Amino acid sequence: MHFDVIIAGCGPTGAMLAAELRLHDVRVLVLEKETEPPSYVRIVGLHIRSIELMAMRGLLERILERGRRRPAGAYFAAIDKPAPEGLDSAYAYLLGIPQPVIVHLLEEHAVELGAQIRHGCAVVGFAQDDDGVTVELADGERLRSRYLVGCDGARSTVRKLLGVGFPGEPSRNETLMGEMAVGAPQDEIAAKVSELRETDRRFSLAPAGVGVYRVVVPAAGVSDRGAPPTLEDFRRQLSAVAGTDFGVHSPRWLSRFGDATRLAERYRVGRVLLAGDAAHIHPPIGGQGLNLGVQDAVNLGWKLAAQVRGWAPETLLDTYHAERHPVAEDVLDNTRAQMELLSAEPGPRAVRRLLTELMDFEEVNRHLLEKITAIGIRYDFGAGPDLLGRRLPDIDLKEGRLYGLLRRGRGLLLDRTGRLTVGGWSDRVDHLADPTAALDAPCVLLRPDGHVAWIGDEQRDLDDHLSRWFGRPTT
Repeated sequence: MHFDVIIAGCGPTGAMLAAELRLHDVRVLVLEKETEPPSYVRIVGLHIRSIELMAMRGLLERILERGRRRPAGAYFAAIDKPAPEGLDSAYAYLLGIPQPVIVHLLEEHAVELGAQIRHGCAVVGFAQDDDGVTVELADGERLRSRYLVGCDGARSTVRKLLGVGFPGEPSRNETLMGEMAVGAPQDEIAAKVSELRETDRRFSLAPAGVGVYRVVVPAAGVSDRGAPPTLEDFRRQLSAVAGTDFGVHSPRWLSRFGDATRLAERYRVGRVLLAGDAAHIHPPIGGQGLNLGVQDAVNLGWKLAAQVRGWAPETLLDTYHAERHPVAEDVLDNTRAQMELLSAEPGPRAVRRLLTELMDFEEVNRHLLEKITAIGIRYDFGAGPDLLGRRLPDIDLKEGRLYGLLRRGRGLLLDRTGRLTVGGWSDRVDHLADPTAALDAPCVLLRPDGHVAWIGDEQRDLDDHLSRWFGRPTT
């Protein structure tokens, strides 16, 4: 085998997955068909759970240097409500960052860990057998790996060649978005934006730097996504919607996005897997797309590494689909709901007013914010306390912060009894005896992604769960 894992696509999902695999010395090659970053520079937002994952892998400080922190809140359908008090996270904010910057930082992280990345290499075919996958590139080169992961976006070549269904709805509406200079006076812009936002939530002009505005305006119809919009398209649509084109000129970048919503029927077929936009697409409302893909990568990385290293329990790799497919279903549903709430029709506007009132109740506001930011996810690990299957926040320990102990991508036993042991699993699981921690449980076993895999105080029960998640002990 040339490699253990080949990843098609070096966006945020592919780069994060490569880094996760390298934590376990998996031989990784990432193939990216583009030779240069995109010319446009979208600002994306890292939500609370993604920020936690960056802290968990020691990446947050370098990302904070290039990003901008903003208050949490107003996530759901852009309804202007502040975050509820006492969110259970040390990172309860939104981190805005240019997409090319976060991609570069994640790629840099993967390379530092030893991943190989090749740009200008497009996957055009593959064939899998009992031992591995033969991957064919556009230039005719053939590579061999044990597994292939498609992180190659909404139009994924890997997904199409794999023959996995991608059911859902095509785009019914498109939106133009870009950054450009605006000639109209600021007071005129502010008055018109305030007027239009009362009835059209898909319209926005907001400052994006000195003399530059980020412009968002509904498109005239659904067009070929491969054709970028022109400045004239923006002028035409601004005039149609606002009655003026605001004197827009000198664009920095121009793009369009639709509201297509699709979910892959399966995330794994044999030795080929899907992650990120290759597995699910949805409207960008709520800013969940990049976050969903990065979280896919962290869920998959340690499981695929376990399979490669030979210690994975028989069904471990299948839990990737079992856990992440329902999460994507929920994201698709909440983005469908949010898109309806942006409609200018009387019915959706009435529902939006009602939901705005309901969000004054802290329980409603908290539920929706935890849904959007993914801190409310609970994987089904069977019967047990509510904490079972949830992620553990970055709590204080006598050794420092919890997430600092998870940087190597290993499991972790927090043992408040001081009498348990990880025994033959010590090559995969760390053991912290008698931690000073605000835990309402005697002992907690964490997976490498920070989710609680077991709660209890009996060694035999612990051994059963260590076997469930980390395979047979080393003799």
